[in-house]
Amino acid sequence: MCASYGLAGTYDDTYRAFADAQLLDQLRTWAQGNAGAVVQPTGRLKRNLNPVIRSSTSLELAWWGYLVDGRPSRFPSINTRSERLEARRGPLPARAIVPASHWREMQKPSKQWFDLALPGEELIGMAAVLQPGIAEDGTEYTCYSLVMQEPTPQIAHVHNRMPLLVSPGFAEEWLTSAAPAGELVDAARAAALPLAEQVIARPKGSTSTAAPALF
Repeated sequence: MCASYGLAGTYDDTYRAFADAQLLDQLRTWAQGNAGAVVQPTGRLKRNLNPVIRSSTSLELAWWGYLVDGRPSRFPSINTRSERLEARRGPLPARAIVPASHWREMQKPSKQWFDLALPGEELIGMAAVLQPGIAEDGTEYTCYSLVMQEPTPQIAHVHNRMPLLVSPGFAEEWLTSAAPAGELVDAARAAALPLAEQVIARPKGSTSTAAPALF
């Protein structure tokens, strides 16, 4: 399951048709200020808040993982299985798109880390569900959990899950649709498949854009 990802300040404008220029500029400024640091779940003491897209004009800094009784939940909450969401009755809860240039997974049993990205490191949108949270000091936050699905075949050798991607053309639908949960997740998966099938896995530290051999 995804426990870290990156957002480079040099990404392209893949989402320009959906997001306005000001939002993309704000996102680029945040990424450059983050100086290439890997984005990790938010903690009680290290409150790294990360950008999520709520609409074509709305960028918000949010808490990765859920808060329960003022503290990060003891149950796994940074990721949510797509199957669990699909089983819900009615529409999904509030949603967001989490921008990234890659996500990171450890391959087992080799314990080799891989960065997973599109070939040109285009901007990736990862699906997320939201819920409100209140920290111990009473501060209110928007909390997010990345939606995870089964991987496409070309990266299945690295990990058995991958983020549900949101294609630029499906962004508005993902954020606003009142369709039943299963229907919306299925539609998001289908819309993102052409992108998901382009994702490649690179061993951490590698500069090659070629997909590694399956093993």
